[in-house]
Amino acid sequence: MEKQAFLVAGGAGFIGSNFLNHMTPRHPDILFINLDDLTYAGNLANLKSIESHDNYSFIKGDIGNRELVQHLFEKFNITHVVNFAAESHVDRSILDPQIFLKTNVLGTQVLLDTAVAHWKKNPDAQNNCRFLQISTDEVYGSLGDRGYFREDSPLAPNSPYSASKASADLMVRAYHHTFNLPTLITRCSNNYGPFQFPEKLIPLLISNALQDKEIPVYGDGKNIRDWIFVLDHCRALEVVLQKAAPGTIYNIGGSNEWQNIEIVKFILKKLNKPESLIKFVKDRPGHDRRYAIDAAKISRELNWEPEFSFEKGIECTIDWYLSNEAWLETVHSASYRRYYEKMYSQRDT
Repeated sequence: MEKQAFLVAGGAGFIGSNFLNHMTPRHPDILFINLDDLTYAGNLANLKSIESHDNYSFIKGDIGNRELVQHLFEKFNITHVVNFAAESHVDRSILDPQIFLKTNVLGTQVLLDTAVAHWKKNPDAQNNCRFLQISTDEVYGSLGDRGYFREDSPLAPNSPYSASKASADLMVRAYHHTFNLPTLITRCSNNYGPFQFPEKLIPLLISNALQDKEIPVYGDGKNIRDWIFVLDHCRALEVVLQKAAPGTIYNIGGSNEWQNIEIVKFILKKLNKPESLIKFVKDRPGHDRRYAIDAAKISRELNWEPEFSFEKGIECTIDWYLSNEAWLETVHSASYRRYYEKMYSQRDT
C-alpha cells in the first residue's frame, strides 16, 4: 500500500491541534492533511511548530462540503480519517442547537460516505484504513455518586451537544455494520491543556484570574468530572490507531475526579489569587451532575495509561498560559467577551 495519508478533520481546534503537534514530528512517513473551517475555536497559531513540516498540509473547509471532501480523498489517497471536527460547547448548543446537528451529525455523515466510496476501490482498505471518530463521555448522560461509564453503558445524552455526538457515534457504528467500514470510536473525559479556547472551565478560570476578573461557577459548583491532560489523550488516540481492531469502542479517562469548585480553588491557589473572585451563577439547563470513565479496556487491551497526574498537568497548563498571554488575548477577542458576558447574564436572570 502507498504512503499513509491522514485526513484530520478539525485539526486547528484544541484537541486536534495537540494531536497534530504530537503526531506530525513522530511519524514523518505519514502525510497529515488538516481540514478545518476555522470557526471561532479553530486557530492556525496552534500549529506554528509544524506548519513547515513536509508531511503536513492545511486545507480550509467544512466537513459538510461533500465535493471538497471527495476531492481531498482522491487527491491525497486518504487512508485514515480522524474526526475531531465538532461544535463542542454545551452552553452554545442550548442557545443554538441547529449548528451542532449540521456539523456533528451531517458533517460526520459526509466523511463516512466518502470513506465508504473511496476505500471500496482499494482492496487493502479493510485491513489498512481506519475511520476514527473522536467522541465524548457526555454521550452516556449523568452518573450518580457511584459507578463508572463503560463502553457498553447505554447512551443517554442530556444536552443538544451530547445528543449530536451520540447521533454521530451511532452513524459511525451503523456504517461499520452496514458497509463494513473499518471504524473506531473513542470517548474521552474532560480534556485540559495548551491551546484550549477560553470558553471551557480551566482556561477561562486561568484567563479571568490573571486579570482579577470574576470566575463564574454554575450552581453549587459540585458537579464532578473526570479530567485528563490533552497529551495523554493524544497518546491514547495514537495507540488506538496503531493497534485497535475495526468496530471497537474505547473509553479514555484519567481516573481523576474533581468537583468544579475544587478545581477553581486549586488553580486560584496556584496563581496566588483570592477565592473572592468566585461568582456562583444560575445553573445551566440539564447540567449533568457527574461523569466518570472506566478506562480499563484500553489499559488491558492496548497497554495505555495516562502519564500526567492532575497536579503535574495543571502546572504545565498554567505555565503554558503564562508563557502565551498574547495567544490568550488574541483568541479572547472583544466580540467573544461580549458574547460570553451576555450568555452568563442570561444564566443569572
